[in-house]
Amino acid sequence: MTESDPGPSLETPSQRGPLEHATRDQIIAAAGAHFRHYGYAKTTVSDLARAIGYSKAYIYKFFESKQAIGNAVSIERLGIILAELDALIAGPLSPGEKLRDVFTILIECGEAIYFNERRLHDIVTAAVAEGWPAVAAYRERIAAIIRAIVLEGRASGEFERETAVEVICDGIMTVLRPFAHPVMLEQTLPDLRASATAAVALILRSLRP
Repeated sequence: MTESDPGPSLETPSQRGPLEHATRDQIIAAAGAHFRHYGYAKTTVSDLARAIGYSKAYIYKFFESKQAIGNAVSIERLGIILAELDALIAGPLSPGEKLRDVFTILIECGEAIYFNERRLHDIVTAAVAEGWPAVAAYRERIAAIIRAIVLEGRASGEFERETAVEVICDGIMTVLRPFAHPVMLEQTLPDLRASATAAVALILRSLRP
């Protein structure tokens, strides 16, 4: 991985069986549907087995637990957000504009989950609270994306070059946290956009050469 590479995928070693297996995809799809309708806590592995017509034992050939299935659903959900961010950093915008849009994408995706897929918001909240592998990998990818933008800004002369890159990236990630954390998102949703605008303005001012 190069210094500006946004990093590996969110896939984690908690899954069993071949990752591309069609049955695994069926299980994830059934789990996503059940989680959307009934919620993560009220969905059992038996429910998922009945939904796709397989035994619990067969499902356990692909996932070691319900949490591992939930982790896979979280990977799928968070992967949609990361795909938008990857497209952003590969695009033609300036580094400052990209940094601003990182906040916008996280807020818009967070709002969409909260308002349109409320029970999926609950599973993401559980994933954060319980420290699922998908969440740790997601944070690492966000941090790598921020680093890539900062390095691009330095290379183009848009951002200052005196402060250590690690210090800048850690600071941005700290400011970014309320806009990417599902619980904080829920608590601060009414003022989120105005807060993000103010936060990005302050960050960009501090990055000027």
